[in-house]
Amino acid sequence: MDLAVPGELRSPGGAAADASGGRVLALVRLHGHPLGMVSVPGAPGDTAGLYRALADAAHRQLAATDAREAPGPGSGPPVRAPGRSPGPAVSVIVATHNRPVMLRQCLDALLRSAHPSYEIVVVDNAPRDDAAERLVRAYRPSRVRYVREPKAGLARAHNRGLTAARGRICAFTDDDTLADPGWIAALERAFDDGAAPDGGPAVGCVTGLILPAELETAAQSALEGHGGFGKGFAPRSWSSAEPPADPLFPFTAGRFGSGANMAFRTDVLRGLGGFDPSTGTGTPAYGGDDLLAFFLVLAAGHRIVYRPDALVWHRHRRDADAVPAQAFGYGAGFGAFLAAAIRHRPAALPALLRRLPGGIRYTAARTRARPATPGRWPDHLALLELRGLLYGPVGYLRSVYDTRRHSRSVT
Repeated sequence: MDLAVPGELRSPGGAAADASGGRVLALVRLHGHPLGMVSVPGAPGDTAGLYRALADAAHRQLAATDAREAPGPGSGPPVRAPGRSPGPAVSVIVATHNRPVMLRQCLDALLRSAHPSYEIVVVDNAPRDDAAERLVRAYRPSRVRYVREPKAGLARAHNRGLTAARGRICAFTDDDTLADPGWIAALERAFDDGAAPDGGPAVGCVTGLILPAELETAAQSALEGHGGFGKGFAPRSWSSAEPPADPLFPFTAGRFGSGANMAFRTDVLRGLGGFDPSTGTGTPAYGGDDLLAFFLVLAAGHRIVYRPDALVWHRHRRDADAVPAQAFGYGAGFGAFLAAAIRHRPAALPALLRRLPGGIRYTAARTRARPATPGRWPDHLALLELRGLLYGPVGYLRSVYDTRRHSRSVT
């Protein structure tokens, strides 16, 4: 809902919303800028009443918020009228693996964008059939293109999309997301800022807000209670020239964003060699591809900015059996990232070892200060995440070996 558009409610992805029963969780915006989340009881069939209830809750929450924390005039990226300047072309890269129904919904949401200059590159990763290809062909003639990456691995799929991309900006999202209609434009605006106000490092990467598209099962609530993928409602910026107080910066790369909502200047990402194919979902490393890319962007002297108005909605896994695997995978991906960061930048090892004790103390203090909540990660899942973290470097080395063996087999 947008407080500047009275009465209008929209579902994740931009479609019109209908009032329903149960509790309703809504993102509150003002002139498109996200302010926060509110929840009220649903009222089946009464969309106008639901909007009033949400608006009242939003005004109460804003009134209770310290004004210093609320976004004021000019706090977000500048708003431009659509079409005033086409700006750089954007290539949206969507990797998919045997999920044609989700892919269709993802593409439909992306095609609601009013941005004047973008393309969508669908990368079919190790498919078992031609369902995704047939789906993409059905969109033609349109701005959607299809390419295939036969070797499993999210980083490989992203690299295939990077090779095919024509835009000066490459934006990445997953097939289980629903992009907000203003997502592409918000990413572009962040790059248009170019550099820090003092003429510091140019923006090489932009990340955005990720919110849950639904919270209907215990598994989805557990994931969101652990922190989900959201990074808050305030714009942020990082560079190695102006390091933050975080004692583990830049190794805490998960704070910068997530691979389901990230964009790079195409020349910067290609200059880094793309994504490390030994990282990512679909490999023994389980993940870490996005974190490593963030780390390398900073190491190369570029800036990362986070913009909450660059919004996508993520459809968390619904089944309870998926949660333990996700917990292990989160830890493994982070461990793999640390190993990959040292492999790519060996000179960073002394800095990591130097900062590790302070980082442990910092993390422990934050954990003790965090209140217990119903959705908080249970101890057994936290233990699985720790096991994953310890496995991560081993998984990455296994994946490096597999990558080398694959490279030899195709040459």
